[in-house]
Amino acid sequence: MLLAGEIGKPHGTSGEVYVIRISDDPHRFDAGAVLTHEDGRHLVVASARSHRDRFLVHFEGSSSREDAEALRGTLYVAPEETRDLEDAEYWVHEVVGCDVVLSDGTPVGSVADVIVRSAQDLLEIDTAKGSRLVPFVDAIVVEVDRDARRVIIDPPAGLLD
Repeated sequence: MLLAGEIGKPHGTSGEVYVIRISDDPHRFDAGAVLTHEDGRHLVVASARSHRDRFLVHFEGSSSREDAEALRGTLYVAPEETRDLEDAEYWVHEVVGCDVVLSDGTPVGSVADVIVRSAQDLLEIDTAKGSRLVPFVDAIVVEVDRDARRVIIDPPAGLLD
């Protein structure tokens, strides 16, 4: 399951909830979309609209503030429901755990996490010297080989020190 969002507090008394959208799929919260709650329930979006930096979402079957309160939690989407990726896009689970090597083949460590940021994503790499953050940008990340589970980097001097 892939992370899609986080349901927060209710909004009003008609069953709407605030949702922090984590998914970058612009249609993830369209009416009719099915999401899986952390407790295993399948929730169907009845309607959704932008509200400041979040979404206000009404799920089918939620008609009161009490119903909405019971929805708090994490939302997921099944892998088969994800959008198609562009060539240079990767799901976090495809990158975490990959071996990291320099362009010349020298081992660096392994990807512990991908930290999603507004300006650029960061690879958290576990190295022999400890954890290092490496910008996930074309100028540094030369190749991500999903099949070989390997990330090749060409970092500027001092980045891994």
